[in-house]
Amino acid sequence: MENLINKSKIKETTDLNVASDFYEHLNKVLHELIQKASERAKANGRKTLKPMDL
Repeated sequence: MENLINKSKIKETTDLNVASDFYEHLNKVLHELIQKASERAKANGRKTLKPMDL
Protein backbone atom coordinates (compact mmCIF):
# COMPACT_ATOMS: atom_id res chain seq x y z
CA MET A 1 0.00 0.00 0.00
CA GLU A 2 1.46 3.32 -1.08
CA ASN A 3 2.10 5.86 1.68
CA LEU A 4 -0.15 8.90 1.24
CA ILE A 5 0.88 10.85 4.31
CA ASN A 6 3.75 13.16 5.17
CA LYS A 7 4.93 12.37 8.71
CA SER A 8 6.72 15.67 9.23
CA LYS A 9 3.61 17.66 8.30
CA ILE A 10 1.53 15.70 10.78
CA LYS A 11 4.11 16.31 13.49
CA GLU A 12 3.90 20.06 12.75
CA THR A 13 0.15 20.08 13.47
CA THR A 14 0.36 18.84 17.05
CA ASP A 15 2.51 19.31 20.09
CA LEU A 16 1.93 15.66 21.05
CA ASN A 17 4.15 12.72 20.26
CA VAL A 18 2.89 10.56 17.42
CA ALA A 19 3.15 6.77 17.66
CA SER A 20 4.59 5.03 14.62
CA ASP A 21 1.51 2.84 14.21
CA PHE A 22 -0.65 6.01 14.03
CA TYR A 23 0.82 6.77 10.61
CA GLU A 24 0.14 3.24 9.38
CA HIS A 25 -3.47 3.38 10.52
CA LEU A 26 -3.99 6.88 9.11
CA ASN A 27 -2.64 5.74 5.76
CA LYS A 28 -5.06 2.78 5.79
CA VAL A 29 -7.99 5.05 6.63
CA LEU A 30 -7.07 7.43 3.80
CA HIS A 31 -6.88 4.56 1.29
CA GLU A 32 -10.32 3.36 2.42
CA LEU A 33 -11.76 6.86 2.18
CA ILE A 34 -10.41 7.33 -1.33
CA GLN A 35 -11.73 3.93 -2.39
CA LYS A 36 -15.23 4.72 -1.13
CA ALA A 37 -15.15 8.14 -2.80
CA SER A 38 -14.02 6.52 -6.05
CA GLU A 39 -16.88 4.03 -5.92
CA ARG A 40 -19.37 6.85 -5.33
CA ALA A 41 -18.03 8.90 -8.24
CA LYS A 42 -18.17 5.89 -10.57
CA ALA A 43 -21.72 5.09 -9.41
CA ASN A 44 -22.67 8.62 -10.37
CA GLY A 45 -21.09 8.26 -13.82
CA ARG A 46 -18.11 10.53 -13.13
CA LYS A 47 -14.39 10.08 -13.55
CA THR A 48 -13.55 12.95 -11.22
CA LEU A 49 -13.49 12.80 -7.44
CA LYS A 50 -15.28 15.72 -5.84
CA PRO A 51 -15.67 16.80 -2.20
CA MET A 52 -19.24 15.52 -2.20
CA ASP A 53 -17.86 11.98 -2.74
CA LEU A 54 -16.41 12.05 0.75
